[in-house]
Amino acid sequence: MPLGDPHGGMFEYTVEGLPESVFAFSIPVSSIDRAVGFYIEVLGMSLVGREGRHAFLRRGECHIALEESDSFGVDTRAFLAVDSPFNTRRRLMDEGVEFLDAPHASPVGVTCSFLDPDGNVIHVVEASSKSFS
Repeated sequence: MPLGDPHGGMFEYTVEGLPESVFAFSIPVSSIDRAVGFYIEVLGMSLVGREGRHAFLRRGECHIALEESDSFGVDTRAFLAVDSPFNTRRRLMDEGVEFLDAPHASPVGVTCSFLDPDGNVIHVVEASSKSFS
């Protein structure tokens, strides 16, 4: 929809300002300290910063915000890209992480799901999947 310029000109948007990717997603946790430990030690993320009941982590282009909350242990609907869900499952099972399913074909590619220490469901999908291309 064309928008009027306060100086009388007209401007028509094309793709300016539209989302291009997910910058980050938030996961509710019961304890920031325990969650930060898991995401750093088990998932290899780096702590970017902490502020009160929030912690911000990163690994590559994946950004996660952890938020201390009473509403933890839910299916976050978060999908992390990995080189291979098979490798992820093998590695994380060695760390004692509980998986809800084995890697399997899905509409978005090979995927599987695991629980973080608060029972949040985290999904992983094969990064090379072309499902959304």
